[in-house]
Parts: sequence; structure tokens; C-alpha cells
Amino acid sequence: MNFKEFNFKKEISAQIDAVGYKEPTPIQVQAIPAILEGNDVLGLAKTGTGKTAAFVLPILEKIATTKGKGRRVRALIIAPTRELAEQINNTVLQLGKQIGIKSLAVYGGTSIKKQIDILKTGVDIVVGCPGRILDHINQGNLGLTRLEFLVLDEADHMLDMGFLKDIEKIVKYTPKKKQTLFFSATMPKEIKTLAFKVLEKTHKTIEIEYKEPVKLIEHELYYIDHDNKKSKLIELLNNSDIESVIVFTNGKHKAKHLSKTLELKGLKAINFQGNLSQNQRDAALSGFREGKYNILVATDIAARGLDIPQVTHVINFDLPKTTEAFIHRSGRTGRANKNGIVISFSSLDDKKVLADILKINQIEFSQIHGDERLLSKKPMNQQHNNRKGKAVGNRNISEKRK
Repeated sequence: MNFKEFNFKKEISAQIDAVGYKEPTPIQVQAIPAILEGNDVLGLAKTGTGKTAAFVLPILEKIATTKGKGRRVRALIIAPTRELAEQINNTVLQLGKQIGIKSLAVYGGTSIKKQIDILKTGVDIVVGCPGRILDHINQGNLGLTRLEFLVLDEADHMLDMGFLKDIEKIVKYTPKKKQTLFFSATMPKEIKTLAFKVLEKTHKTIEIEYKEPVKLIEHELYYIDHDNKKSKLIELLNNSDIESVIVFTNGKHKAKHLSKTLELKGLKAINFQGNLSQNQRDAALSGFREGKYNILVATDIAARGLDIPQVTHVINFDLPKTTEAFIHRSGRTGRANKNGIVISFSSLDDKKVLADILKINQIEFSQIHGDERLLSKKPMNQQHNNRKGKAVGNRNISEKRK
């Protein structure tokens, strides 16, 4: 199948070609027709499956082919993070370039006055984070009485970040008659309740690779003591195979200090974490995207929504606290049908979370280095075996689970 079969307006089709989209992904194949038919949609799909274009393209088609009433906002897209909001907005502007679409990203950490000035001129689409959207609604800058499309993207992540009440408040300001598109990677009880509150009973459910491990990604595991992690990380980063890598840690200060350590070793590293200003976050991401830095040391704010196709590796310097976060971190590589490698460090304290990751996410490690039985809270002599398969310190996880 190709995008021509959707019969988009020629201006939208031209932009699809211009941005280099070839064949639609599975979620696009199923979601685009359902949205064009006017259905509410519940989409269960991980990041990296092409869901942004799956809802942006049909919304643009409908805006281009139907007349709106006055200069009101026609579509509101809610995202959990500033980076994802900006990324979605860029996709809207790219794909809607030839139809003259007006779209604005609104989020905290940037000038609210500039956003107000643009809203006054009239926009078709607003993409934003819950807190800043509510600010604009409460100040009378953003009217949603004639809204036609409401999109909730990464709903489970918004739950994790404590945005559930804000979302419920925003929904109350929207008209009853609208098309709602609800996307989530997982379906905890609270998200299920919200989904069935905001969606029509006749909504279409689309489930794409919801319970399957991410393809195109190879996993490796290092059993390693805390005191040896930095030296092993530096050794790995000096390997020429690692072209562009995100290194995940579990703390803002740790991300900052680890990045500085790598810089002192002559590596092109930058940190990306919640204590940075919006300008600093933007600079870090643009520097990473453009190749000024090839190492992004980050907390879990980089685990979702970032689409940087050149990322060849993800390194879990710290294993995440949840099994879902492991999958989302892993999804930063292996994008755009390219292969990716995820390397995870596991120390003595990680035994339980590692067991959960293996059980729930069905991960199989192609290589295991070291031996968990030799882990201690004191530094150990590193003896890593790089051979695949049979050795005790390098056995396949599938064998270990039996």
C-alpha cells in the first residue's frame, strides 16, 4: 500500500512526498481511514510506530476540505512534554505547508505573551501541554467552543506525570460534538476509565504491536558493579560503532555530572534533564540532532516522544524504575526501519527490576557480559566475556528463564 490510496488533497500528497514518507506504517493503514470516516479512535501503539502522522494527516485533510466557523481553533492536540508538543507541531506545519495551515505549540518555560499574540491572530491547530493549555483557557486566550478534533497523545505518560485532572478539566471546555482521538502505549485502569469517558461508544480500537517487543532492536546486558559503570561506559563510548547514543540515568544531577565526566574525557556529550531551562533543552536537542554532540545523557524525559532517527544505540547506565520505561527508552533507537542496539547495565540492586523487565517485556539479550553471581557492593575485577551463547557468564536469557 502507498499513501496515494488515501486520496489526500494534492497539496497534502505533495508534502507527504516532500518529507520522504514512502509506505504507511500499520497504524497509519488502520487509523487514517477510520479518522477520515469520522470515527473516534482508541489507538494502542508504542512510540516509533508512526502514530503522529496517523492522526495529523486526516485532520489536515478534513481542515483543508471543510470550512471552519470563524477564526476559532479547530483541533487541539494534547501532549505530555514540551519536546513532544514541539515535534508534533513541526509535523503539522511540515505536512500542512501547502494548505496554509496555522498551528501553534503552547507549553511552559517560554513566553506566554508571544503565544497570546499568535492566538489572537487566529490558528487552526493548537498543540500543547496540559498546564499551559489550561492557563490559556482560564485567561480567555483559547476558546474551544467550536473545536472539531481533540487528540490525546501518550495518554499513559500524562498519567505518570500527574496530568489526569488537568486533562479532565480541559475536556469539559470542549463541545460534546467533536471527534476524539486517544493514543496510549499502555492501558492502566485510570487511562481506560478516561478513554471511555471521552470516546464515543462506537469508537474504533486499533492495536498495533501492543504486546510485542520492539523489532529491529538488539539487546545486550552487562552485569557490573556500581563502581565500574563509568569506566565501562567510557570504554563503550570510545567504540567507533556507536555513532549516536542516548545514555539514560535515573537522576537530574547524575545526568549533569555524568555528562561533564564524559566531556572531560574528550567525548562530545551534552545533558538533557528537567532542571534545564527550555532554551537549554532546545539547544541540547538541536545540538544532538545536528551532530554537534553524539552523546545525549538524559533522564526519562527523553524516553518518549523524541524522534531522532540517527540514534544507533541506547545505553541504560541505570536500569529504569519501571518495565514500561525500559520499552520507551529502547524505542529511541531502531527507528525509521533502522536497526538499533540497547545496552543495559545491571548491578546488585537491579535484580528485581531486571527480572520484571525480562518477564513482562519478553526481552532476550543477544549477549550477556559478566556474571551476576560475582556482583558485590565493592569494586570487582571486570571479566567480560564477549562470546555469544554458552558460557555461564554469557548465556542466552531464553535459556536462563527455563
